[in-house]
Amino acid sequence: MKYSVYEIGEKLILLFIGVGAFLAAMLQIVSTVQTLTFEIEQLFILFIYAEVIGMVGAYISSSRIPLTLPIIIAITALCRLIVMQSKETEALVLISESASILLLSIAAYVMSLKGKISIEKLKDRESKLT
Repeated sequence: MKYSVYEIGEKLILLFIGVGAFLAAMLQIVSTVQTLTFEIEQLFILFIYAEVIGMVGAYISSSRIPLTLPIIIAITALCRLIVMQSKETEALVLISESASILLLSIAAYVMSLKGKISIEKLKDRESKLT
């Protein structure tokens, strides 16, 4: 199997991202265990690392990134931002961040419906052909 320079570069970058996210998650876990401080911000960042690793794994296995994964990562990152900075943030900024989460949630829901609708259309076409 021949790979182009672009495909090799893409695989190397994905490997770097996956290994980097895994190592960062491990360092975060070690730091948390050493200091014995378990805070919600740490859980959010670990969730982001897990989602990035999952996204890389999904792409490697299927050569596609489900669109909902980056949306979930963005939602998690915004939640982390709100939790970490909500005390010093102005109300209008907090409302706009919350509205962004709502908008991203709606987008993720619509994208999940798109997949279901596409499967249903495919089944309808197959049943009409038989």
